[in-house]
Amino acid sequence: MPALVATGTWGFVTGIALVKSGLTETMAALMTLMVYAGSAQLTSLPLIESSAPLWLIFAAGMVVNIRFVIFGAALHPFFRHMPWVKRMGLGFFSTDISFVLFMGRYGDSQEKGSTEQLWYFLGIIIPCWFTWNTCSMLGIYLGGFVPGSWSLEFAAVLALMAIIVPLVKTKPMAMCLLVAGAIAWVGQPLPLRLGLAAAVVGGVIAGVVAEKLQHKGRRHDR
Repeated sequence: MPALVATGTWGFVTGIALVKSGLTETMAALMTLMVYAGSAQLTSLPLIESSAPLWLIFAAGMVVNIRFVIFGAALHPFFRHMPWVKRMGLGFFSTDISFVLFMGRYGDSQEKGSTEQLWYFLGIIIPCWFTWNTCSMLGIYLGGFVPGSWSLEFAAVLALMAIIVPLVKTKPMAMCLLVAGAIAWVGQPLPLRLGLAAAVVGGVIAGVVAEKLQHKGRRHDR
């Protein structure tokens, strides 16, 4: 339920942003259904407003979503037994929240590729997809009635933090989040949201290094 609250809030905020950027309600509705990537949608809006070349708009969306290459690589052992068409389908419906929740539960599991894991993943991504699109449509068609003083963007951040913070149970994970957060903050002025991509890569590297150092420390203690 907290995941759906966060997803719904982000979807509603994104729907409002799509219309306020100048897109018609029909265009905004088509975009939210076909793209299903809030960060890519928000990144593309200023480029669309400035009549940027189509290739640049797609390139910006790919840069922002490059983190899903890392997510897909981590999820691959759990779903590699499935046909590629089904894996592509799972990839389309995957989100940051679904990855965090799934890996939080099965990331350390010795058994990979079980039916239980597949149904658990589907149990996250399907409700999230319906929640995102429903709330995004509400934002597109009803967002004009919402006062700007409500600061829904901040509410969405708080909802995401309520999901992520309880999952920080190890030092490598804490280091990953700290480094990623620092890089994302410093990289805000970068164009095409390159700071976000750098934060993902930096956070992963920091987590891996911290985990290796932790293992070395345990060996020395022995």
